[in-house]
Amino acid sequence: AVIKWFAASRTQRRPKERTRTQKKGNGSSSSSIPSLPTKVWQPGVDKLEEGEELQCDPTAYNSLHAFHIGWPCLSFDILRDTLGLVRNEFPYTAYFVAGSQAEKPSWNSIGVFKVSNISGKRRELVPNKPATGDEDADGESSDSDDDSDDEEEGGSGTPILQLRKVAHQGCVNRIRAMSQNPHICASWADTGHVQVWDFRSHLNALAESETVAGHGAPQVLNQSPLVKFGGHKDEGYAIDWNPVAPGRLVSGDCNSCIHLWEPASDATWNVDPNPFIGHAASVEDLQWSPTESDVFASCSVDGNIAIWDTRVGKSALMSFKAHNADVNVISWNRLASCLLASGSDDGTFSIHDLRLLKGGDSVVAHFEYHKHPVTSIEWSPHEGSTLAVSSADNQLTIWDLSLEKDEEEEAEFKAKTREQVNAPEDLPPQLLFIHQGQKDLKELHWHTQVPGMIVSTAADGFNILMPSNIQSTLPQDAV
Repeated sequence: AVIKWFAASRTQRRPKERTRTQKKGNGSSSSSIPSLPTKVWQPGVDKLEEGEELQCDPTAYNSLHAFHIGWPCLSFDILRDTLGLVRNEFPYTAYFVAGSQAEKPSWNSIGVFKVSNISGKRRELVPNKPATGDEDADGESSDSDDDSDDEEEGGSGTPILQLRKVAHQGCVNRIRAMSQNPHICASWADTGHVQVWDFRSHLNALAESETVAGHGAPQVLNQSPLVKFGGHKDEGYAIDWNPVAPGRLVSGDCNSCIHLWEPASDATWNVDPNPFIGHAASVEDLQWSPTESDVFASCSVDGNIAIWDTRVGKSALMSFKAHNADVNVISWNRLASCLLASGSDDGTFSIHDLRLLKGGDSVVAHFEYHKHPVTSIEWSPHEGSTLAVSSADNQLTIWDLSLEKDEEEEAEFKAKTREQVNAPEDLPPQLLFIHQGQKDLKELHWHTQVPGMIVSTAADGFNILMPSNIQSTLPQDAV
């Protein structure tokens, strides 16, 4: 279905003296100030007039919560857990690992944490009645207003955050957990070191603990990493665990070098001191093939993407120009392994069909929607045609490449929803959802075990969101 929901709409500013119980809804409840028509907000296009403010439309989400863990976080990962391979009932519990960007190097840490009681409700794509704004999702903080509907259908109350911190020297540029053994995590530090950690004891403690939020700041624990590699000549951001061969790792730095890690045991690694060399500038991201244990891709500030095979030397199998600016991020499609997505510093992102590389141009889709650098891109683990993108324009967008404009279907949908639809006409038909409200978005991840759940980190904290139109993988009778 060609349906778009948007997180931000524009309404007349409400008086500052409004109380907490009057907070819900899209319009002012003051009889002296009439409400203006709700309008979808387009960043970079629309401007706020005097007396206007942006508001989140909670009816666009099945679930929306916000939280923070102290210092801003540049990178995080969602940990695979044992709570179910495909979960579709609220409330949810999720486990994370995240690195900090503290003011001083010695103040940094890695947070290992659990968020439980993630509540919400399954919303209808076509509402039976006009939205009243009484259905609230937590768009500002974890301290959300109570929602009787949520209590009936998907739990209620505030998500519970339980956090353990491990000291980390220097800011964490990127952190990734091994999918086969999620207690094993690798971190890139701005000190130039790559470290591998075993967080099994912390995850076990969180799993066994009661779901009660801790009081006060958690103690920062000192723990030695399993490995601390200092062979990179510069700091870096690129790192990825192999999804096919457990324990195999690649790390890339700002000096254009990529090192291969091979596991020697459950707790030791041999790092090849001779790097893969081929890029002319910083290696920004790395992605292993989802099907070939010896093949990985890299992207660089030089604008190129390279494909490598660890069995055939230290030079790239092939390299191609992907963007006219820095290539910041790449994502290899786990469900359609011929597709590789890339995001650039000029705000564009592209989809490459690797089967077409020998013919020259591998780009099968190219989007220029974002006007600021793309900071994260990731394919959905449940829908092979869907991916999410975050940008420095403070937008997180979700795209379905299988969609085409269907005027008849759009007319039918508008007839059902009447005045509730007020979307711009010039948006790409593949654009499913726009999430706003976070400042300086850095990274996003889909939850591999909760279809439709995305978690994002920004300068002002984390968001957990489940858009109401990303539900094709959920059974019809779910929640």
